[in-house]
Amino acid sequence: MSVKETAEYLNMSVPWVYREAARAGLVPYRFGYGRNGKLQFKVSEVQTWVRQQRLSGP
Repeated sequence: MSVKETAEYLNMSVPWVYREAARAGLVPYRFGYGRNGKLQFKVSEVQTWVRQQRLSGP
């Protein structure tokens, strides 16, 4: 998933994905270097992360 697709799936903003996703436990995969590098996320890992958040929520 691209950063934009991940943000839409999580109902979060694109800046949140860039800034907080790794801190929250989502593993980004970087393709390329520097400013041209792209972040991608595995669909299965994002779905697993969402399920874990639901289980650990209040």
